[in-house]
Amino acid sequence: MRIISLHVNGLKQAVEKGLYTWLQTAQADVVAIQGLLAKEYQLPDSVVYPDGYNAYFFDAEADNYSGVAILTREVPKAIMTGLAFPQCDMQGRFIQADFDHVSVGSILFPTVDEHNTLEDKLAFQKSFLEHLNKTRRKRREFIFCGNFEAAHKTVDLADWQSHQDTPGFLPEERAWFDQMFGPAGYVDAFREANFGENQFTWWPDAESARRNQHGWRKDYQICTPGIRQFVVEAKLDTNLRFGDHAAVMVEYEFDED
Repeated sequence: MRIISLHVNGLKQAVEKGLYTWLQTAQADVVAIQGLLAKEYQLPDSVVYPDGYNAYFFDAEADNYSGVAILTREVPKAIMTGLAFPQCDMQGRFIQADFDHVSVGSILFPTVDEHNTLEDKLAFQKSFLEHLNKTRRKRREFIFCGNFEAAHKTVDLADWQSHQDTPGFLPEERAWFDQMFGPAGYVDAFREANFGENQFTWWPDAESARRNQHGWRKDYQICTPGIRQFVVEAKLDTNLRFGDHAAVMVEYEFDED
């Protein structure tokens, strides 16, 4: 199963720039998309019905804000939206597709903006960690993909020394990752197969930062520990121009049947 996660900064614009054409060559089984910046009913059919995929959307209540989607080759057993807390559900931040033995979610964490304070962002992290702990009690495997709006380790951020007081790399945010990858038992799927440096997925000043590798790894695929052994390849496509994020591409070599 090949899964791609990508934050697009506007789905309609990304499709106009060739997103769906690129997906035909990428040959993903599931595509987790974040940052729709539009409601489903506002999108043209060419966006809502991509060739070769079943598309599912979860909108934010506010206009031109947030929103997530998941595209699947196989028709899923079920689609779930939201995580049962208002900050997630009103802002369109989570959608999940359930298959026979694995569920794949697309998640968009809040950034500090006109809708969310730093305290709101930290509260979202706490609520999502509570959800992760609940999923460990279920008899199935999970993969959560998306823009977590934070970097975990110093290797995940260029010039980390000057960003220790910057939202996205605060001590409490990094400690949250430690909880997720520690006591909660989740696995950083990308790092199971890719140990390279300069594996960044977002650049604050896109063009010059890409050239100079002044980036952050904010986009992750995390999975339950039962999937760890099936991660066989993980890479980034940093040449895309659908937004200011790279595509995170992970191959899971397991048979759901």
